[in-house]
Amino acid sequence: LLLCKYHLTMSYLGEYLSWDIIFRNANAGVSPGAAYQSPPPLGGAALGLANAQAMVGAQPNMEKLVEDHLAVQSLVRAYQVRGHHIAKLDPLDIGVIDFDESPVMLGLKKVGFYGLDESDLDKVFRLPTTTFIGGSESVLPLKEIISRLEMAYCQSIGVEFMFINDLEQCQWIRQKFERPGVMQFTLEEKRTLLTRMVRSTKFEEFLQRKWSSEKRFGLEGCESLIPALKTIIDKSSMNGVESIIMGMPHRGRLNVLANVIHKELDQIFCQFDSKLEAADEGSGDVKYHLGMWHRRINRVTDRNITLSLMANPSHLEAVDPVVQGKTKAEQFYCGDTEGKRVMSILLHGDAAFAGQGVVYETFHLSDLPSYTTHGTVHVVVNNQVGFTTDPRVARSSSYPTDVAKVVNAPIFHVNADDPEAVMYVCNVAAEWRATFHKDVVVDLVCYRRNGHNEMDEPLFTQPLMYKQIKKQKGVLQKYSEKLLAEGAVSRQDYEEEIAKYDKICEEAHARSKDEKILHIKHWLDSPWPGFFNVDGQPKSMTSLSTGLPEEELVHIGYIASSVPVEDFTLHRGLSRILKGRTGRAAMVGQRVCDWALGEYMAFGSLLKEGTHIRLSGQDVERGTFSHRHHVLHDQKIDRRICIPMNHISPNQAPYTVCNSSLSEYGVLGFELGFAMASPNALVLWEAQFGDFNNTAQCIIDQFICPGQAKWVRQNGIVLLLPHGMEGMGPEHSSARPERFLQMCNEDPDTYPEFAVRQLYDCNWIIVNCSTPANYFHILRRQILQAFRKPLIVITPKSLLRHPEAKSSFDDMLPGTHFQRLIPDSGPVCENPEAVKRIVFCTGKVYYELTRERNNRGNDDIVAIARIEQLSPFPFDQVKVETDRYPNADLVWCQEEHKNQGYYDYVKPRLRTTVDRTRPVWYAGRGPAAAPATGNKAAHLVELQRFLDTAFNLDAFTEQS
Repeated sequence: LLLCKYHLTMSYLGEYLSWDIIFRNANAGVSPGAAYQSPPPLGGAALGLANAQAMVGAQPNMEKLVEDHLAVQSLVRAYQVRGHHIAKLDPLDIGVIDFDESPVMLGLKKVGFYGLDESDLDKVFRLPTTTFIGGSESVLPLKEIISRLEMAYCQSIGVEFMFINDLEQCQWIRQKFERPGVMQFTLEEKRTLLTRMVRSTKFEEFLQRKWSSEKRFGLEGCESLIPALKTIIDKSSMNGVESIIMGMPHRGRLNVLANVIHKELDQIFCQFDSKLEAADEGSGDVKYHLGMWHRRINRVTDRNITLSLMANPSHLEAVDPVVQGKTKAEQFYCGDTEGKRVMSILLHGDAAFAGQGVVYETFHLSDLPSYTTHGTVHVVVNNQVGFTTDPRVARSSSYPTDVAKVVNAPIFHVNADDPEAVMYVCNVAAEWRATFHKDVVVDLVCYRRNGHNEMDEPLFTQPLMYKQIKKQKGVLQKYSEKLLAEGAVSRQDYEEEIAKYDKICEEAHARSKDEKILHIKHWLDSPWPGFFNVDGQPKSMTSLSTGLPEEELVHIGYIASSVPVEDFTLHRGLSRILKGRTGRAAMVGQRVCDWALGEYMAFGSLLKEGTHIRLSGQDVERGTFSHRHHVLHDQKIDRRICIPMNHISPNQAPYTVCNSSLSEYGVLGFELGFAMASPNALVLWEAQFGDFNNTAQCIIDQFICPGQAKWVRQNGIVLLLPHGMEGMGPEHSSARPERFLQMCNEDPDTYPEFAVRQLYDCNWIIVNCSTPANYFHILRRQILQAFRKPLIVITPKSLLRHPEAKSSFDDMLPGTHFQRLIPDSGPVCENPEAVKRIVFCTGKVYYELTRERNNRGNDDIVAIARIEQLSPFPFDQVKVETDRYPNADLVWCQEEHKNQGYYDYVKPRLRTTVDRTRPVWYAGRGPAAAPATGNKAAHLVELQRFLDTAFNLDAFTEQS
């Protein structure tokens, strides 16, 4: 024990002996400047154990001194870790968050917990290097230490950051909040803040006065959101940011549009007029879902800033990854590799931020190389209630923001009724993003003065909260009283500012009455300058050939089978795939391509023509079925890769191929946002298996399918969905094509116009290609056509290597096109009148049908036609086929179950094509709840059964 005391004492003695003299003198009343005296020499290494014993005996208070300083260090750390638990964050002071199970041992009365006494409060202690509360001072009395820590961590701001495992970042945050006097503002800054509070508050009051019975999801109770956002934008603009993409839920959207984005007020007010006629295409959306794009001068920095607020549906957090994708695209196209010029701001509600899984998925994308946007500022409008749900039954964590800790994002909680604290926190958040290029969260703890919307009665479910809210003085009133008391603003100036904004609103309201037409295009969030004509129409409605010269196909084919990097050790098996007897190089020599090579040629040609391509998803670099191999890995050097696709041509566009995190919802949303930024890029998302689009259904249903109808926003994203009944069980079989087909906007009972017009009028294109050449053409057509539609490709699995699923270069030469329907070109063409049955099908099942037909010797009496483009439906080409075989009955054959797949979609369209003169029979699996059986033997029995039905020429006669 004595030896331990010796080592402990010696370790601290040299550092603290001189301080001991200062502390003793200071406690005796000597001024700090005169308290220092040189300490006696220690005697160095020659000091033996006996001398140490004497030293310990001579310095009875030294051990207590060391313990007291360690206690102060613990106390400082306790404030840094848990000060936010007792900060004055809640404007209502109703304490929704309960920390009773882990009481906070902070404050003057709790020093005993750390081994200190109240008698120590006047003692002077040296400050540890992990705090900046001293400013220029290195020693302070304990009472002052506690006072400064309380000012830093326990007032209107609560800081969560001690979980961050980077010392530099922690020290940066400590400086921002601990240094004395950091939260001081100039007179001009206070007046600007008051003006912004006036506009935020009076905008809502004006809407309430004019349209008291309209839903608008107003900002009452969190009016400080407007100055918060403007502060983040000002500071970011000062740091060089030129473009900011924003996403937010309903609450406060109109206010943000008016006072942050600077949307014309009359364009907002006219949205409340129910008599306006819609002038643009589509069904439109409610006013609090709409977006906006605006370029203006930032008045604080006098620099140009482009602000984009993304349109989004009621799935509140679904817009998060979409915003990130668009931000990434803008950074990519302007060469902003560090996120210094383009950034994103995401607004959230507290209930959704804690409860929606896509928030977690989006955070997990934040630092991935191909998905990072180099830091996002998240602002949580913390109502302390969901729609009607108390947070104590809505989340398991103390704060709604705890999900952000997964990426070490600092979290700044702030009382939204303290506008100056809000402004300071937002300045720090913007500086953090500019300094570290990582995510940061601002938690605006506020309240919702009205119910979920203006028509809702909140007292039904939150009676105590809303009784308190009814008594709550508004934040503008509180802040104006504060500034008036300080003399920062006069009563006359304040009232003039209010009158000025009321006049602006009244004049805009008068102008809004002159509007007769509702222009949805005024709310476009992603303009594509120069892509359309002035009137917004496509520059062409002609169908261009998507074929290529043979020399270009050969060139791309040889690139696809090469390793254009020296001294690169390739896997032996991959060498066979590229250059083996049946590999890519051999196929090029034979003038044929398989699925992977057809895709390669489509991508390579578009890159050569200047089209950027981005392919993203789980395992896309190699391909789930080990067929693609767009990224080659050196077998001897870790992380050394080669992407041959980037060696097509010296002036080609870049090719981005990136494996994603194991996320569908977040990643598909991200790619959708990326595709919004420019029409001149081919953006593709591939599901590992088509079934996995299930977990991205919100993005598909809310953004991709109706995006143009709701927001007049075209998008050319491509979804690649592996599909096919191959005995792999219910979760690896179906991409659920029936869901996509059900959501097509095409009328099954109306014979449409020509093909290109069909494409322009549809909400999306759905194809199930059966040949590599057709896959090649559909990818090229996606870019070469003069407008953009989402493309859903039901891609194969077994056909990737099927010996018959190959295409000749002849099918890809100039003059060739995508074939919406591939007719039968076999013996049935010799005597069409003798054909007894025409079987229509799509995709992989064609090869099973042809094999069965050949085995049965029915090649001359059963025709098989492949419908490659399901939506828009090729009515004209189907009619040619049905007219060609006048004596044939019509059968739709599919491998999917009857209540799934394509049957319910195809049948009414086939009947319309033949003017209901012939019945349409079904051959396929019967109805089922699951997409496929999990038993291989049962799978084969089902397959043979529907093949028997398809070729039993008497089967449907018996049924009828």
